[in-house]
Amino acid sequence: MFKFLKDVVGGSGTGIKDLPYNIGEPYHSAWGSWIHHRGTSKDDGSPVSIFTLSGSNAQDGHLAAGRNGVKRLRTVRHPNILSFLHSTEIETFDGGSSKVTIYIVTEPVMPLSDKVKELGLESTQRDEYYAWGLLQISKAVSFLNNDCKLVHGNVCLASVVVTQTLDWKLHAFDVLSEFDGSNETSSQMLQYAWLVATQYKSMELAKSDWAVIKKSPPWAIDSWGMGCLIYELFSGLKLSKTEELRNTASIPKSLLPDYQRLLSSTPSRRLNTSKLIENSEYFQNKLVDTIHFMEILSLKDSVEKDTFFRKLPNLAEQLPRQIVLKKLLPLLASALEFGSAAAPALTALLKMGSWLSAEEFRVKILPTIIKLFASNDRAVRVSLLQHIDQFGESLSAQAVDEQVYPHVATGFSDTSAFLRELTLKSMLVLAPKLSQRTLSGSLLKHLSKLQVDEEAAIRTNTTILLGNIASHLNEGTRKRVLINAFTVRALRDTFPPARGAGIMALCATSSNYDINEIATRILPNVVVLTIDPDSDVRSKAFQAIDQFLQIAKQHYEKTNTSEATGDAGTGSSSIPGNASLLGWAMSSLTLKGKPSDHAPVASVSSSAVTSTSSNASLDTPSPAPIRVNSTPDFTEHHAPTSPTSTDGWGELENGIDEEPENDKDGWDDLEPLEDTKPAPALINIQAAQRRPVSQPVSHTKASSIRPKSTPKLSKDEDDDLWGAIAAPAPKTSKPLNLKSAATDDDDPWAAIAAPAPTTRAKPLSSGRGRGAKPAAPKLGAQRINRTSSSGM
Repeated sequence: MFKFLKDVVGGSGTGIKDLPYNIGEPYHSAWGSWIHHRGTSKDDGSPVSIFTLSGSNAQDGHLAAGRNGVKRLRTVRHPNILSFLHSTEIETFDGGSSKVTIYIVTEPVMPLSDKVKELGLESTQRDEYYAWGLLQISKAVSFLNNDCKLVHGNVCLASVVVTQTLDWKLHAFDVLSEFDGSNETSSQMLQYAWLVATQYKSMELAKSDWAVIKKSPPWAIDSWGMGCLIYELFSGLKLSKTEELRNTASIPKSLLPDYQRLLSSTPSRRLNTSKLIENSEYFQNKLVDTIHFMEILSLKDSVEKDTFFRKLPNLAEQLPRQIVLKKLLPLLASALEFGSAAAPALTALLKMGSWLSAEEFRVKILPTIIKLFASNDRAVRVSLLQHIDQFGESLSAQAVDEQVYPHVATGFSDTSAFLRELTLKSMLVLAPKLSQRTLSGSLLKHLSKLQVDEEAAIRTNTTILLGNIASHLNEGTRKRVLINAFTVRALRDTFPPARGAGIMALCATSSNYDINEIATRILPNVVVLTIDPDSDVRSKAFQAIDQFLQIAKQHYEKTNTSEATGDAGTGSSSIPGNASLLGWAMSSLTLKGKPSDHAPVASVSSSAVTSTSSNASLDTPSPAPIRVNSTPDFTEHHAPTSPTSTDGWGELENGIDEEPENDKDGWDDLEPLEDTKPAPALINIQAAQRRPVSQPVSHTKASSIRPKSTPKLSKDEDDDLWGAIAAPAPKTSKPLNLKSAATDDDDPWAAIAAPAPTTRAKPLSSGRGRGAKPAAPKLGAQRINRTSSSGM
C-alpha cells in the first residue's frame, strides 16, 4: 500500500540525493504544515519552489492530506493555479524512528504576504495591483467551483503565492474535494476539513452541517474564503477570529458591497466569484485594463492595436514600475517577437527597457530586438532604425556583423528614400561593430552607390558618414577611398551642401593624409571652391585651405630643422583631424540651398532642418550627430528629371571604368555589388558625373575647359569603385616648366579626376574656375561650351 502511494505522488527515489533539485533557504511563511523553500534545478540551475511536508509515519493524517494535495495539483491545470513540475516521497531512518517527507516542486513563487511587503506599494498603485491579483484568484476559484465542481475549502492569504512576473496563483489543495450536492445524506464531504483553521470556516462549515453545505451552491464555502482573503490583504493582518471580518474600515469603498455579499450569513446568497469578476467596479482600472488588452492582443484589430501602443509609453509611467517591468514588459516583448504587436509597440518596449539595468536589458530586450531586424514589415524596420541609438551600443559586435547588418543592408537599395536615409544614418552606430571584411566588402560598396543617389541630401549624408567612420577603416582602405570619395564626387556635386560636406569630411580626416596627397590631390580640388557660387561652400573652402596649408607649413618647418626625421611625410598631428563626429547635414526629405544652386528634387516630407554649414564647423565640429525626425512616407518617389552629381563615376554601374593614366589607387581587390540595369534617372546622374559643374560666365571671356588627354578604358579596373577615378600624384622627377596661360589652351584642372599635372602643365588663367554668380544650372545632360579661349 505504501509503495502504491509513493507511485501516486510520482516518487521512487531512496533519498534526497535522488531529487533532481537543490533545496535552498525556506521562506518565513507557508500554508498549513508545509515548508516553502527556494530551490534550483540541478540540470540548468533554473529557479524553482520546493514545498516539503514531513510526518512521523506513512499513516500520518497530514501526510494523507498532503498526498491529496499533490494529486490534485498534478491534475488541475489553470493559468491562475500553481504550476506543478515534480514530486516525490522519501522515507528516512534516524536511529529507531522513521521520517516520511513529501516534496512538491513547482514554478518559482513567493508567498503573497512576503511579496506585498517587498513591493511596498501605496495608494492608487497598491489598489490597482491588488485588484489585478484578486481578479486572478477569483478566476481560479470560479474555475474550481463552476467548471470543475470542486471546493478548495481554505482560500486565504496563505494559500496564494506570487510568480516572478507578479501573477497571483492559488495553491494549497490538501483540503480540495469534489462537491457532492446530489447526495443528500449527512455524510462528510470535505474529508480533510479539520486542517482548516476555525477563523477561516464559514458558519455551516464550523458546525459541520453537511446537509446545509450540500444544499448550498458549490461556491458558498470558497466565496467565504475570498472574503477572508480580501480582509487579510487590505488590513495587513492575519485573521485571528471570525468576528474581525466585520471591521470594514480598510476595505475600498468600490469593493465593499461585493465584500459584504461574499460574507453573507446565508450560504445561498453569497456572491458567486464569476459574478464578482463580471460586475465588480473595483476591477476596472488602468492596470487591469492594460494587462487584459495585452493578454487578448491577438483578438484585436489593427486600429485598436495602433491606438493602444501609441498611448502605452505614457500610460506605463503611471503604472507601478515593478509590475510594468516584470509583467507588461515580457508580454510586450513576446507580442513583438511573434508578430501580434504593431510597430509603435517598439517605442513602448524601449521606454520600458530604459528602466532596466544594462545586464537586464541585454538579457530581456536585445534578443527580441535582434529577431525583429529579420521582419519584413517595413514599419517595424523603420521603427528599429529610428530608435537604434537607444539600443545600438548594447549590441555585441558578433550580433551586429552576423545577425543585424545583413538585414539592415537591404535598406540601402529600398525604393523609399526615407528608409534609405534611416539605413544610412544607422551605420553611424553599427559600423564601429562591423568586421573589416564587412566594411570593405559590403558597406563601402553600398555607400559608393548612395553617393550617386537621386536624393541630394542622401548623397550629402553619405559623405558625412564616410568622414565619421573613417577611423574604423584599415589604412589601405582609407588610402583608396577617402580622397576619391570626398574630392571627385562630393566636391563636384551640384548640391551646395554636398560640396560643403566634402570639405568638412576632408578636414575631419586630415590626419589620414600625407603631405604629398595634401599638396597634389586635396588642395588643388579645394582651391577651386573658393569661387563657388554658394557663400557657405566658399567659406568652408577658405577654412580648409588654411588648415591644410598649416599642415604643409609644419611639414616644411620639420624638414628644415631635421632632414632625417622618419615622420616628415605625414600630416601634422597638431591639427585635430578626427576630433569628433560630423553632424548630419539634413533630412533626405528636405533640400537646402538657393534656387539658383540646384534644381528641385522630389521629396517625401518637408521637415525643416539645418544644412551642413549649421551642423558642423571646420574648427569645432559638432560633438554628436544631429538627429532629424522625419515622418515616414512610403509612397513611390518620382525620379528627378536630371542628375545631381558631376563626378566621373557614372561608368561603374554600367560595367565601364575609366582608368586615368598612372592611377594605381583602385579597388582591384573588391567585387562590385551585382545590380540590375540602373533606372533612366540614375543613368542621367551618372552621365552628368563625367564632367565638372558648368562654369559661370564671368565679365571677361572665360577659357573653355578641355581635358588634356583622353583616359583609357580598362576592363582590369571594373571592380574599382573609388580608386578608378582617383587623380594620381604628380611626377616630381622633373621640375615644372611654368608657362603663361595665355599661350596655351590646355587646362590641367578641367576635370578633377584627370591625371595630376606633369612637367608640361601650365598654371590656370585668371578666367578659369567657378564664376561668382552663374545662371541656375539645369539638372540632366547639358551642352558644355568647349571652344578654346583663343577661339573666342
